[in-house]
Amino acid sequence: MVSFTPKTSVPFFAEIEMERFTGLDYYRVDELYTDEERLVRNTVRDFVDAEVLPIIEAHHRQGTFPLALIPRLGELGVLGANLQGYGCPGITEVAYGLIMQELERGDSGLRSFASVQGALVMFPIRAFGTEAQKIGWLPRLARGEKVGCFGLTEPDYGSDPGGMVTKAVRRGDHYILNGSKLWITNGTISDVAVVWARTDEGIRGFLVEKGMPGFTAREIEGKFSLRASVTSELIFQDCRIPRENLLPGTAQGLKAAFACLNQARYGIAWGAVGAAMTCYDVALKYAKTRVQFGRPIAGFQLVQQKLVYMLTEITKAQLLCLRLGQLKQAEHVHHTQVSLAKMNNVDKAREIARLAREILGAAGIVDEYPVIRHMLNLETLYTYEGTHDIHTLVLGQDITDLSAFA
Repeated sequence: MVSFTPKTSVPFFAEIEMERFTGLDYYRVDELYTDEERLVRNTVRDFVDAEVLPIIEAHHRQGTFPLALIPRLGELGVLGANLQGYGCPGITEVAYGLIMQELERGDSGLRSFASVQGALVMFPIRAFGTEAQKIGWLPRLARGEKVGCFGLTEPDYGSDPGGMVTKAVRRGDHYILNGSKLWITNGTISDVAVVWARTDEGIRGFLVEKGMPGFTAREIEGKFSLRASVTSELIFQDCRIPRENLLPGTAQGLKAAFACLNQARYGIAWGAVGAAMTCYDVALKYAKTRVQFGRPIAGFQLVQQKLVYMLTEITKAQLLCLRLGQLKQAEHVHHTQVSLAKMNNVDKAREIARLAREILGAAGIVDEYPVIRHMLNLETLYTYEGTHDIHTLVLGQDITDLSAFA
């Protein structure tokens, strides 16, 4: 694992960063990060530039996930990086957010892999598992030796997980699991699935391991978004799960599952900023070199209006993420604050990607430029881990004390 211990040779505010990302830190938010947080960000940024960007377009075209990068993510220590112990470095929440930002700057599929592994698999094992489960799974998941997935969404129950029909029935020292889960990131490449099911004791979490009788997974094909990601359906037909694979701390209905989702939404809020940064950077450079009517199109008022909007929303999203990370680190964050950041940042990143595509014109629809790939990926971010509309209603209930769900 690469150490994230700050080195005194790292400059406080490196000029090279300003040169590489002119305009992407308009309010000098970089100065508000600690030395360690900047080092974490720069380490992952260099990894993305050197090892992700050269290959990601090919994987997007082919609809494949870059499996060879999984061990590298483990070596870098980014899997479950904000967790403490059991092989996890326990970095700050802001540093973790910056990891998500940089991975998404490469591709949503890569950030989704890391987010699911850390926030939706390692977090519930760390928070709700037995000591044996923690020792058995967390170090291997942190190193990327094992892969996990999270099974909550069902074919007929997405925004309303309380309606789930997947059921686990106790039979002696085993549970018998029946049902299915849909839209599961990492499903067919996972060694363990954190699966939520109804029991006589309420909704509980189980560790369902690859190869258990009655457990199968199939890949979902035909995606035009998150193409460089594995998306699957999990199927359980009289699947026998040993009692020791029950997550004992999940005896509070969906509360534990929602706690996991909150971790993932936090990472998405940061990740969306990374996608927006790339789209803006590409659009700005293109506009300054694309000549029409005798001058660069960056000199036209309507193009400048789009660029200014993009920069403004990126700056606001950066500040929103920083403050959210500080609140999370201090354990003062409320789930509705995470909803606001996820809702806003994905929505604005989605609009920024579309504006960038407009600025690039016809060039914006080919993968010679990364804009169309990010634009397509952001459609998934707009929907998963709580749709834009659901987060809007969550916030509406919080500020009015009136529920629009019933």
